[in-house]
Amino acid sequence: MSQENEQQMLEVLREIRDGQREMLGLLSAQRAAAEEQVKKSRESIAESVALQRLGLARQRTVTLIVVPGILACIAAIAYLVWRYF
Repeated sequence: MSQENEQQMLEVLREIRDGQREMLGLLSAQRAAAEEQVKKSRESIAESVALQRLGLARQRTVTLIVVPGILACIAAIAYLVWRYF
């Protein structure tokens, strides 16, 4: 091989190395962004689950208060219908 060919190969290898380093940097940045997105998603899911649990607790409380009231009203109407008709 001639000196000129060796210099060209070295230059090409350096360009390849530099390109790989650049790609590694970009991949690291992309990975960091993906990890941040996963973290935000987990926080959002946790908040959603907490809100759903709160909603179910409120629904249970309303059910315990409203259902007996409705049953009492139905019983009162049934009593009035039975008594006056």
